[in-house]
Amino acid sequence: MPFLDQIEAAIPGLRAYARALTRDREAADDLVQDTLETALARQGQWRGEGPVRAWLCRILMNRFRDGLRRNRPAATVLALVPDLADASDARVAEGRLALSEVHAAMGRLPEDQRAALLLVALEGMNLAEAASVLGCAEGTLASRLARARQALRQMTGRGARSPRSGKVSE
Repeated sequence: MPFLDQIEAAIPGLRAYARALTRDREAADDLVQDTLETALARQGQWRGEGPVRAWLCRILMNRFRDGLRRNRPAATVLALVPDLADASDARVAEGRLALSEVHAAMGRLPEDQRAALLLVALEGMNLAEAASVLGCAEGTLASRLARARQALRQMTGRGARSPRSGKVSE
């Protein structure tokens, strides 16, 4: 697939990732635009190693971190709650409450853990791709993911999974 077609195919995922990082639709769109401009300007620097999507996510993450350094307020996570306004079922309300809880908890995660979790859970990247985007070793990424998941379980009152049994302890 031609380079520009690969970039175009990655845009929806970049938007979702940027929105989850910034929690602001306009800021996310600006971040994606800046990422795309940078990618096009530095097209010659892409070595063809791995998917273009991972390279674009790495650029997006670097631009995001640059913005954090400039503006210092911590970024939070976009609510990924589907539009369920029509449904009035009690399960839907309970689901929304649970999503809201997780959303708030994700906003309290350290940036490195939140970024790792979003790349793997939201973008569907494997450990190697996500580690490449974040510029860390796969073991480091796995550790960040484990700490993020554990923290989310604790913050949402879901208990911790026992490593041996896989069961949730209360």
